[in-house]
Amino acid sequence: MVVRPAEERDRKRWTDFVRMSNNGTIFHLPVFLDYHPPGRFDNHHLLVEHGSEIVSVIPGALSIRADGTWFRSYPGASFGGPVLPDSMGLRKTEEIVDALLSYCRENGWNGLETTVPPTVYYRRPHAYLEFALVRRGFVYSKRELTAVVDLGRLGEELDLAFRPSAVRGARKARKNGVRIEENPDFAAFYPVLEDNLQQRHGVRPTHTLEELKKLRSLLGEDAVRQFVAVLDGKILAGMVMFHCNPRVTLAFYISHDREYQALRPVNLLYMEVIRWAGKMGYRYLDLGTFTLNMEVNYGLCRFKESFSARGMFRNTLYGTV
Repeated sequence: MVVRPAEERDRKRWTDFVRMSNNGTIFHLPVFLDYHPPGRFDNHHLLVEHGSEIVSVIPGALSIRADGTWFRSYPGASFGGPVLPDSMGLRKTEEIVDALLSYCRENGWNGLETTVPPTVYYRRPHAYLEFALVRRGFVYSKRELTAVVDLGRLGEELDLAFRPSAVRGARKARKNGVRIEENPDFAAFYPVLEDNLQQRHGVRPTHTLEELKKLRSLLGEDAVRQFVAVLDGKILAGMVMFHCNPRVTLAFYISHDREYQALRPVNLLYMEVIRWAGKMGYRYLDLGTFTLNMEVNYGLCRFKESFSARGMFRNTLYGTV
C-alpha cells in the first residue's frame, strides 16, 4: 500500500470512493472541506492506494504541539479518520493503519489523533479501525456520548415510541398554535441560535451565517436543511440538519428562544423532524452529544432519551508514532 497526499486531480475519485464506502460521511468529502478558507488549517489530505485502486481516503491537517508535529483528522469536521471500503476486513484495515503510521514516521511527525464516526454511520458496522489503533498503543482522549434515534424501530405511531412527557410537550405546542416548517432562510433562525449559545455556553456557533450559506451552496440544498418552530410568524426554535450519508442525518444545531420555552416548541420540533427523517429513508437520526469531556448534562440526556434516543460513543483516539 502507498500513502500519498491527495491532489486536485484526485477529487472525483476521492468523492466517488467516499460515497460508496462503508463509513464515509459528508465530513470526509473534498467539497465539504472546501468551505474552510485557505490558511485556516495546514491541510494534508491523504490517499492510500494499492496499485491503481484507492483503498482509503484520510482527510487531515498538521498541528504543531509542544512535542512536535501531529497529523490530525480534520479540525473543521465532526468526524475523520480513514474511510474504508464496505468489503474490507480486519487484516486490510490493520495494513492501512500501519501504512498511515509509517507515513507519519517517514515525515518526522510525532503523533496522530483522530475522531472516528460512531458505528451507526457505517454501512456494515464494525470496530476494526479502533481495534487496530488500540492494538498499536493508541488511547482514547475523548469518549463522548451522542444521542441516536433508531428510526427503524419507531413505527408509524410516534406517540407510542416516545415517553409521555415528550408527547405532552408536543401536544401543548400544537394546542398553542406552534407549527413546524422547513425554512431555507438561515438568517431567520441564526439570531435565535446565536443568542442561545451565548446565554447558555458563552460561545458562538461553529459556523458563521455566511459559512452556513456557503456550505449549502457547495453541498446542495438537500445536504443542509433547516426546520423551525413558528408562532404568529415568530421563530421560537430551530434545527439545522446535515445529510451525513444515506444512513444518518445529523442535527448539527438545535436551539430555541428561552422566552418561549414554556410553549414546548422544541418537543414538537423533535417529533416532526424525527417523522421527516423516517419518511426520507434514513436509518438513524443523530441528535448530537449530551456529554462534554465525559461530564453528563443529565437534563439534556433525559430530554433526548424521551424521544427514544440512546447514547452512542463518539470517540477520539491519539498515539505517538
